[in-house]
Amino acid sequence: MKIPSLLLAALMSMTTLPAPADETAPVPPPVPPVARKVDKVLTLHGESRSDPYAWLRDKPNPEVAAYLEAENAYTAAVMKPTEPFQGALYAELLGHVKETDLSVPYREGDWLYYFRTEKGKQYRIYCRKKFPEGPEQVTLDLNELAKGQKFMALGRYAVSDDGNLLAYSTDNTGFRQYTLFVKDLRANALWPERIEKTTSAVWAADNMTLLYTVEDAAKRPYRVYRHRLLEPQTADVLVYEEKDERFSVSIGRTRSRAWLVLSAGSHTTSEARVLKADTPAGAFTVVAPREQEHEYEVDHRGELFYIRTNSGGRNFRLVTAPVESPGRANWKEIVPHREGVMLEDTDLFANHLVLHERANGLPRLTITNLTTQASHGIAFPEPVYAVFSDTNRVFDTNVFRYGYQSLVTPSSIFDYDMDAKTSKLLKEQEVPGYDRTLYASERLWATASDGTKIPISVVWRAKTADGKTRSLKDGPFPALLGGYGSYGIVIPDAFNANRLPLLDRGVVVAYAHIRGGAEMGKKWHDDGKMLKKKNTFTDFIASAEFLVAGKIAAKDRLVISGGSAGGLLMGAVTNMRPDLFHAVVAHVPFVDVLNTMSDSTLPLTVGEYEEWGNPAKKEEYDVIRSYSPYENLRKGAYPAMLVMTSFNDSQVFYHEPAKYVARLRTLKTDANPLLLKTNMAAGHGGASGRYDALHETAFEWAFVLGQIGLAK
Repeated sequence: MKIPSLLLAALMSMTTLPAPADETAPVPPPVPPVARKVDKVLTLHGESRSDPYAWLRDKPNPEVAAYLEAENAYTAAVMKPTEPFQGALYAELLGHVKETDLSVPYREGDWLYYFRTEKGKQYRIYCRKKFPEGPEQVTLDLNELAKGQKFMALGRYAVSDDGNLLAYSTDNTGFRQYTLFVKDLRANALWPERIEKTTSAVWAADNMTLLYTVEDAAKRPYRVYRHRLLEPQTADVLVYEEKDERFSVSIGRTRSRAWLVLSAGSHTTSEARVLKADTPAGAFTVVAPREQEHEYEVDHRGELFYIRTNSGGRNFRLVTAPVESPGRANWKEIVPHREGVMLEDTDLFANHLVLHERANGLPRLTITNLTTQASHGIAFPEPVYAVFSDTNRVFDTNVFRYGYQSLVTPSSIFDYDMDAKTSKLLKEQEVPGYDRTLYASERLWATASDGTKIPISVVWRAKTADGKTRSLKDGPFPALLGGYGSYGIVIPDAFNANRLPLLDRGVVVAYAHIRGGAEMGKKWHDDGKMLKKKNTFTDFIASAEFLVAGKIAAKDRLVISGGSAGGLLMGAVTNMRPDLFHAVVAHVPFVDVLNTMSDSTLPLTVGEYEEWGNPAKKEEYDVIRSYSPYENLRKGAYPAMLVMTSFNDSQVFYHEPAKYVARLRTLKTDANPLLLKTNMAAGHGGASGRYDALHETAFEWAFVLGQIGLAK
């Protein structure tokens, strides 16, 4: 086998030389690979920028893969002394996993659906039983589908109304391109359908019609087709095509099963079309024509559509409209806009309405009886927590299923009787070797540079192995601070057993709920995007400074971590305050923002203009230019850094972190490790198998704990 020259050179540089006569002489440390530079100058708005590592974007070029493999070999060599510790961490992580387990079944039609896991198998096995108690039928075994594959992910899983057919989609590369299949659950056999690059799919009420969306070359879902089973795909009817490159489309169905909903949306604007599910060959009707900055969602009950809309206020309100004339002129408000309360979502049932709200940084559920109009909330016992709607496929029911968890409480599934106002715990995820009474959580508030209060969620081990009790006042402690702060996404205060190896070694774990997310409502997002994006970074720095000043986090043992847009956060704050952080972990980091957003030929770029800005506009260019991590690297000392990416990432291409690391190697003046680890067979979320994912976590924790002196 021919070894590419870059990889060969890197491997040779890491080969241990024959031992000299004095066998106590130190072994030369591994030498990092050096990416070659190719002159490339980009000019925009009168400014010229050098991009000498742009050649790494050429994925088919074998030199690119060779360079990434060379970096992997270097990373492996640097981390080789930690391999026994990695093994111990993996065993520790696995020890907290109930390997053979069963999910809580949910009702759909005449069946109960669930999945189970089996010890030694990487993936879930999806099953069903006839309601109330019949023999098990395996509907889909991902372990079988994954045979011979390095990656396997399930996308759509939708059963026809009569329960006979399963439409499902899979991705076997990590690039998030899914192929749609149809399986006859009666015969346990595939039908001939095989539809590529699908992003959503839904059954019509006739059990023979599928509506599905496909993506274009930019990975934008842009077309909706109607497919009749057993007919050739060439006969499929194009139902809708979205011409505006900012918008993506999806197809869904209301819980009432009566209506199909075709949604088109950008980051700021949306539009919905509806069609009765029993007339799939008909024409969709627009609910409300799109207007810039107007976002809305549609659900159905009886003779009314229920519409969550931000017309009248950024935090959304709820209105109804007649199904026969749903335009805005006929909207009737039932839940008003409130400045301090974000209406995040709704769950609509035959006789009840569930509001998913967020106030003061915390989620809450409000239940309304639609017959009596009486409303009440569900109380939750902890200072920080997360609550989600679970699978609710039955429309005519008084039972609402939700999931609850917190930083110390494992994932728990409840059935809530909306009339009796009682919750029934169906299952709490079993975490072997975990005792929640040993841990504590708290909500703290930092002050940003402009006076804004920033919520921080903190979890730590409050009782040590020798029986002592620790509060945050007993610090400073080694600490891991995470953040995201983009797209209006909330970091949920959720349980994660993978944190336990850190907590059990005395590390305090914190999450900064910075602007750019939506923890404090829609304005929180508005104040951390576009021209205000730098608030995201200064909020995170203020959060770190707060933890250090309050002697919660020890500055010389403060590690920060973030992924994707959170990886951009890592790059930006490290450039701004390299002195503040001891080590940095960046997952699939979006660190080449200016070049990516300047290239409209790249997947996803145009649709992202409303989040980051369009560099073709001078004012927006200047803001992005001021923080884009790749452009703002400077000569000087940097923290220890672990950068993790995937070769088949479709959201943040591998070349962004590769370019970033290559440039930083030429500028850093310190001796701290700078490691790039590329999973050559995965996508944006890393390894798909659950055991493989635990190995990745063990590697990461070995790096983190090694940097703060707790590698034991």
